Amino acid sequence: MIYPIVMYGDAVLRKKASDIEQGTDVKQLVADMFETMYAANGVGLAAPQIGKPVRLFVVDGTSMQDEEEDAEDMTGFKKAFINPVILTEEGEEWDFEEGCLSIPNIREKVSRKEALRIRYYDEDWNLYEEDFDGVKARVIQHEYDHIEGKLFIDYLTPLKKRMLKGKLSDISKGIVDTDYRILAPLRK
Repeated sequence: MIYPIVMYGDAVLRKKASDIEQGTDVKQLVADMFETMYAANGVGLAAPQIGKPVRLFVVDGTSMQDEEEDAEDMTGFKKAFINPVILTEEGEEWDFEEGCLSIPNIREKVSRKEALRIRYYDEDWNLYEEDFDGVKARVIQHEYDHIEGKLFIDYLTPLKKRMLKGKLSDISKGIVDTDYRILAPLRK
């Protein structure tokens, strides 16, 4: 099932998400989230972005796989993260242009640490503790922010935020061009 993507301005995107009770069958929800993410051409999707305030996000970086020799290997970077906890973030901060399915057509440079360690369950409730770096870490950090009630625009300077105010207002009203179904909080 493909869900509509919740747009900027909806309270669910600003709420800290709740843990999912261990053992809950989440396989269908995870499958639906991957289907929704693919339909919107995303590389990550958090449950709040489909209106569900739970600690779950999915990622699939294979579409980011670059053919260049020195490019980061994104093969196999398709995962569901249930009740994740970032344990550490380390390394230098680096800028990278980010976008978000809930804030379409806006991309801005965001500075984040280059590596992290995260503990999470998969959709079969197997527990993992893994290290990620580079673009993989960034995708995880971006989606993790969603379950913490944060958005990538929160990292921007006050001046940048003011410059985007009109676009953000339009997005919350559903006045935005996307190739996927949206749910805008202020749509009349």
